[in-house]
Amino acid sequence: MLETNVPSYPFGNDGLDPLLPHFAENGDGVGQVRLPTGQLAFLFTRHDHIRELLRSPDFSSDFTRPGFPLIRPLAEDMPRPDGSLIRMDPPEHTKFRRLLTPEFMIKNMRPLEPLIRQTVVDAIERLRAAGQPADLVEHFALPVPSMVICHLLGVPYADHDYFQECSRTLLAWKTPPEQARAAIEDLRAYLAGLVDKRMREPGDDLISRLATERLATGELTVDELVGLSTLLLIAGHETTSNMLGLSTMVLLQHPDQLRQLRERPELVDDTVEELLRYLTIVRTGLTRVAVNDTVVGGHALKAGDGVIALLSAANRDSDVFREEEFDLHRGSHQHMAFGFGIHQCIGQPLARAELRIALGELFTRLPALALAVDPADVEYRDAVVFGVQRLPVTW
Repeated sequence: MLETNVPSYPFGNDGLDPLLPHFAENGDGVGQVRLPTGQLAFLFTRHDHIRELLRSPDFSSDFTRPGFPLIRPLAEDMPRPDGSLIRMDPPEHTKFRRLLTPEFMIKNMRPLEPLIRQTVVDAIERLRAAGQPADLVEHFALPVPSMVICHLLGVPYADHDYFQECSRTLLAWKTPPEQARAAIEDLRAYLAGLVDKRMREPGDDLISRLATERLATGELTVDELVGLSTLLLIAGHETTSNMLGLSTMVLLQHPDQLRQLRERPELVDDTVEELLRYLTIVRTGLTRVAVNDTVVGGHALKAGDGVIALLSAANRDSDVFREEEFDLHRGSHQHMAFGFGIHQCIGQPLARAELRIALGELFTRLPALALAVDPADVEYRDAVVFGVQRLPVTW
């Protein structure tokens, strides 16, 4: 491809649309972008191309491989942390995935639902107590998933200010590489101390189970358990909290569909799937590097070529979803908001349960919930995970 007039990537997070340049809308769905490092990478935007790419063994998720497309610069000599599941390839990835999969199976999420519901109800009461208008992000969207993942992992919620700040630092685009490295190292040190404590004083939580059942057998090292715990803690609250804030805003902007949801609570599952499709909060897409010469969607790629699968564009692909507009009756079960292939989000049963319960309780208990600002004035996060900074509401 010609390297002239190549758009810079990422495009930005200043609205609900995927923000695509012309080449993503011309029917081909493949284009070239220039990353902040100066590297060129191929951007795939079509639903069928991305499914093909993400299930192909010809691509690697390991950012230490030559040619891997770095969407932002890393600190010098930054190693791949032990236990970094999303940056592993088989067979290493397969081993760690098998350790975690049973913990997040749907049947194991159902016993958590009473806890999730009580957490949501308590958060709604704290939102009421904050007075009107109140920030839905601060008082509801952020604490609910944070409390739930803390319970699941065995992390003290009293430390939430600390790990939330580390997470914000890591995910913000403007964080300098060395500062991001310091944040991840600090968080890993904190979790290493927690793993050590759980080994001596185990509880009924995931870190305790892995520490007592997997470390002794040699299936995990301490550093690997720390890495897995770090990933689960960050992903477990950042993604769902941003989905809750954005989902509330979208539903309030579609009053007719919100009315239908209130009248027919059984629509909540379809509503959650459509929100996941419509919002697709991992706006930067999924990055991979070709490890073999290969072809995706008729496009030849060479070993060492960096590629980006833009999920937000795939979830607006008119060949699959027809109209792009939000429609809770769509039945959006082909979306890829959780990724696709072997790296599909392991925590999606938990995320779905939290979204279903939180949105159902929120709009039932606060039937007059409304935005306290013009939607045009809502400020979006300048971060890897798409979301709103604040969402002032009244009820």
